[in-house]
Amino acid sequence: MIHLDGDVLRKGLNSDLGFSKEDRDENIRRVMYIAQLQVENYIPVIVSFISPYKSVREKAKELIPNMIEVFINCPVEECEKRDVKGLYEKARKGEIKNMTGVDDPYEEPDNPDLEIHTHEQEIEESAQKVLDYLEKKGFISN
Repeated sequence: MIHLDGDVLRKGLNSDLGFSKEDRDENIRRVMYIAQLQVENYIPVIVSFISPYKSVREKAKELIPNMIEVFINCPVEECEKRDVKGLYEKARKGEIKNMTGVDDPYEEPDNPDLEIHTHEQEIEESAQKVLDYLEKKGFISN
């Protein structure tokens, strides 16, 4: 299994991209391509990205068979409390532009496969909900 993490890929493969809508779209396009290559070779992929635009997520669903959309539903206030990098604080000061939830929208999914409310449960419980869903759908077995 491969895990594609947004922060990690922004440090390397996508380090040339900023946070404009065009750059965010390109960031996700590149990640979708990597994920698609893995899936075509029967390698399961977990993609951990903030993908704020519905249209881009819909494109990913078209390209990647059996994609499961997990909506991590957490209020922006809670995200700010958990922000170890201080990105929200910088965005509130105007030092970072196009920050999702601050000066750029997040378009919530209409019908995600799974919705997790991380502000209402422990990390282990959230992770277990994902594992239970994957098992129920036949992607993993115990």
